[in-house]
Amino acid sequence: METLATVTPTTTASNTSARNACKLCAPLGASVVFKGIKNCLPVIHGAQGCATYIRRYMISHYKEPVDIASTNFSEATTIFGGTKNLNSAIDNIIKQYHPRVIGIASACLSETIGEDIPKMIHEYQKTNEGKPLPILIHASTPSYDGSHIDGFHEAVLATVTALAENKYTDNRGVNIFPGFISPEDIRHLKEILFGFGLDYVLFPDYSDTLDNPNWKEYQIIPEGGTSVEDLRRTGSARASIEFGYVLNKGKVKNRSARTNSTAAGWLEQNFNIPAKRLGLPIGIKETDCFFQTLEEISGRKTPKTQERLRGRLIDAYVDGHKYLFGKRAIVFGEEDLVIGIVSFLEEIGIETVLVASGGESGLLKKEIERISGDRSKNIKAINGMDFETINEMAEDLHADLMIGNSKGYYIARRLGIPLIHIGFPVHDRIGGQRLLHLCYEGTLRLFDQITNAMIEYKQEHSPVGYKYI
Repeated sequence: METLATVTPTTTASNTSARNACKLCAPLGASVVFKGIKNCLPVIHGAQGCATYIRRYMISHYKEPVDIASTNFSEATTIFGGTKNLNSAIDNIIKQYHPRVIGIASACLSETIGEDIPKMIHEYQKTNEGKPLPILIHASTPSYDGSHIDGFHEAVLATVTALAENKYTDNRGVNIFPGFISPEDIRHLKEILFGFGLDYVLFPDYSDTLDNPNWKEYQIIPEGGTSVEDLRRTGSARASIEFGYVLNKGKVKNRSARTNSTAAGWLEQNFNIPAKRLGLPIGIKETDCFFQTLEEISGRKTPKTQERLRGRLIDAYVDGHKYLFGKRAIVFGEEDLVIGIVSFLEEIGIETVLVASGGESGLLKKEIERISGDRSKNIKAINGMDFETINEMAEDLHADLMIGNSKGYYIARRLGIPLIHIGFPVHDRIGGQRLLHLCYEGTLRLFDQITNAMIEYKQEHSPVGYKYI
């Protein structure tokens, strides 16, 4: 959130609170996931302000109307419990929206007073037995126990555990759990999977629900999303591909391994579906790993179109090397996203001086060391960060650019360096929902974006002004 939040201490000993934390709230991530289910409406079990804050951030980034219901906690609800409010909310949603699925994300307030939401859902279903009810899915997402990414992965896990079935003996498909990526990235992944001839279930799929075409008439629940039928097939797939080295391993503290806390891990444990865990395919190395995995699963070679894209990307690296080599970058955002970006920067010769994330897995430094090897000794990789600490540290880092979301703009402005917009939220530019960063084509776009920003900076700060570089 933007305001002062007395949460996890930052890495500096003098601070006892996070100031403008480098993360967002857990129910926001869950709401994005629920928007990726076909004919689903999210509801926040908590105060009305929680739903308003989430809607504001999502509308500003995706530039689309976003309906998120609230159980509207008051002082009395906080004391006596929210069962009545939840029941009323479900009744009203059914009456007004007629959804196939209702995704229930719990906020800090309902979690703090100990609401037993699974029991409340069971009692609601029992009371309304015989009526045509939507599927009710609950994700436990208090923000004091994680970030928006933890809430995202928790909702993916909750959905899969609620719906997956191991009864489709003829299913030869593959599950894709790509994490919190853009609608454009999702569409690109679909094209790639189609090129390999794979039957797949990609979840969550908000490529249409959060990036709509122009409507002639308003749709209260936009078309698109992963269907309930496809989600049930996830329990019978031949394999699952999951992007991310950290995922939501930081959600439960003091637990060294949470491999079964993700959808792919749960399916592997319960249905013996092999889990293929890869990094976000940003850059040549990670994208090569992804395509090699698709070749193994599909039995087909990488399509020629992708091979040529890879070749163009290598050629671009050569063309732009002189503009980027030795530049210094500050990277901030979700842990798996910044890990993917640092891997890419290693390929193009940009030195990362600070990697900052509000996530609290404790794994960020280890992953950066794995990627960067001996160079990691010059990289500050810090979990639990806030933007004011980044602002203070930036004075001595002499960075040439920042890579992250809009919340870091004021730091880049003060430093007088470019901010390369990636991730969520992008509030101060058009097209945040159409940013493509994945695989060879997305990497090429990101490479051009960074290179042109460096060229423009050189032009604008030259006493002569270059028109040919």
